[in-house]
Amino acid sequence: MSLYYEATQFLVPSQGQSGSLKSRVFNSKDIKSSPKQIYALVAETSQWSPVLSKVIEHSQFLRHERKGLAAVQKDGRWSHPRWVRINTLKTSLEEQSNTTFADFKRASALEEVLLAKPPAKVFCVDNHIPDLIALPAGSGLTKTTAYRTGSLILQDKASCFPAFLLDPNPEHGPCLDACAAPGNKTTHLAAILQARLHSHRRPRVVACEKDKFRAQTLKRMIDLAGCHDMVTIKAGQDFLLLDPGKAPWKDVGSLLLDPSCSGSGIVGRDETLAVTLPMRTINDAVTGKSRKRKRGNKPEAEIISNGTVRAAKSEDEESSPSMTRDESFQTRLKALSDFQLRLLLHAFGFPNAQRISYSTCSIYAEENEHVITAALKSTIANQCGWRLLRRDEQVAGMQSWPTRGELDAVCGLGEYPTDATEFAEACIRCRIGTEEGTQGFFVAAFVRDSTLARIGSILDNSRGGPLKSPNASTDGSHADATEEWEGLSSDND
Repeated sequence: MSLYYEATQFLVPSQGQSGSLKSRVFNSKDIKSSPKQIYALVAETSQWSPVLSKVIEHSQFLRHERKGLAAVQKDGRWSHPRWVRINTLKTSLEEQSNTTFADFKRASALEEVLLAKPPAKVFCVDNHIPDLIALPAGSGLTKTTAYRTGSLILQDKASCFPAFLLDPNPEHGPCLDACAAPGNKTTHLAAILQARLHSHRRPRVVACEKDKFRAQTLKRMIDLAGCHDMVTIKAGQDFLLLDPGKAPWKDVGSLLLDPSCSGSGIVGRDETLAVTLPMRTINDAVTGKSRKRKRGNKPEAEIISNGTVRAAKSEDEESSPSMTRDESFQTRLKALSDFQLRLLLHAFGFPNAQRISYSTCSIYAEENEHVITAALKSTIANQCGWRLLRRDEQVAGMQSWPTRGELDAVCGLGEYPTDATEFAEACIRCRIGTEEGTQGFFVAAFVRDSTLARIGSILDNSRGGPLKSPNASTDGSHADATEEWEGLSSDND
């Protein structure tokens, strides 16, 4: 029975948890059972928990079983739909509606899709991102001709925000995707640029990927999407080693920066599982003889105020501090944010660039608003005239997106000429498990303002200070960032 007891710790959240279910199970040093068996048990329990909950409730099992069940409360999350981007380099929404989705019902609201279950055939056209549709979770498309030929691309809605918010102008010069693999955002960029060009001339996208193995995935994606003649792949190229002042980089007109991050917003990489287990109330009195407990006198579970069951802490949990895990997690976030800031400051140094988008699939302010704040306080941002793209300047779909940056996370703006509210409104966030059907995500865009650049140059000359290197620390706190540390990359983007 120890297998079942040990599995409960991965269903109940504990302080300092981080990482995917698989990593937490296989990296645990406190279990005696097979990690493979525990992982399979927890995964299946999570998947079938709604059914198990009804079985237990109808059988009145809790009235006769003294040992409480380790339960995770319902968190009210919506299901996550399957988002599909129509690849306009090969097809159109109208064509796919008449072919691949000919026997699907077109829903008027996303809620209908979120509540539907396979094999329900229903889709909803997104009202923020053009040529994006939502299907019920688990909808199978991988065997369709459209998917196999690259006409349909599986891409989360939030992952479409960076290229769409960047809104690159092909007349400004090539667009550079700094951390390109696996290539969904790169192909989205190509499609947006082609639509804006309105001619037979093909736009130019340069895709850098430091990891040569991931660059192979990028190439396959580029070929499948039909934009190999538009995208130049720089396999094994470290973005930080590019010299912005030399050809061809000095001509880059816009940059998409989606660096490695904690991945804390990715669906399926939650710190806890969504598990539905039966409600236990005070009326569920224990009947029959109670059995002696073999492991001390401490209750294995307690009934909390709303009637649900919560697993009691083990003796080890109460006596052992969790500082080691917390400190390790904070150290990891610090390393990631240092690395992300270095990339962003380097992007500021491209002399012809007019726009930059910065995004992460992270829910943590340390990787999002804090990085943005530090970047805008830098000397290079001041001298080159970089500022946030305000909400009223963003493309219509992004202007209307309701969830913005966290006001509490916007701190230490110093002399930056805007207030915190405007700053937060310029940032875009996505929440996991909401009625919007996205993963956790953050994105903001920067625009070069010639007026700010002139003011910055005058102020710098008056102080006698030279332009700092994009990779230099802005205040000394980021000087020791490790270039090689790239954190966790998502293959879902």
